[in-house]
Amino acid sequence: MSVQTRAFVTAAREVAHDLLASMGNRWLHTAGVADRAGELADSLGLDHDTLVASAWLHDIGYAAPIKVTGFHPLDGADHLAGRGWPLSVAAQVAHHSGARFVAAARGLGERLAAYPYEDSMLFDTLTYADQTVGPTGLRVTPAARHEEMLLRHGPDSVNAKVDHLRGPYLLEAATRVESLLRVAH
Repeated sequence: MSVQTRAFVTAAREVAHDLLASMGNRWLHTAGVADRAGELADSLGLDHDTLVASAWLHDIGYAAPIKVTGFHPLDGADHLAGRGWPLSVAAQVAHHSGARFVAAARGLGERLAAYPYEDSMLFDTLTYADQTVGPTGLRVTPAARHEEMLLRHGPDSVNAKVDHLRGPYLLEAATRVESLLRVAH
């Protein structure tokens, strides 16, 4: 890993720490996702820099100082874009874990579309890292994480209302990453 890469990832960690460290489980989850993303990037030969920085930053939109819409993927991406972070990182944050399905249901689809979505292994891998780390930072299965998320948000939530679209997307992303992991090992 180059000095430039370490500095980029360190900067992402510092931003996440500044915004999330006081948020208990949100910080534990974020640190777990970043750790998992680093392992996955190395195993799959992906852009370590972008993936791990995006993992550190994926949930910063939950932090009160940067909440604007109340939709954390968009608030996080907007915050990053406004501070000159690469579009590749802001787009990962904007679209992690099937955010586009929830954004559309919340009337934020056009705003989220300002960040280009890629049907790529890099996007799948951030989603997989997020979906394999529970709220306390411990590893979980994608199925357990999905069940926890639906329970946490509740049956009347927007997440539950779009689960018929988002749920299969999350499962397909996990299947693609796990398939590549089997080949890589």
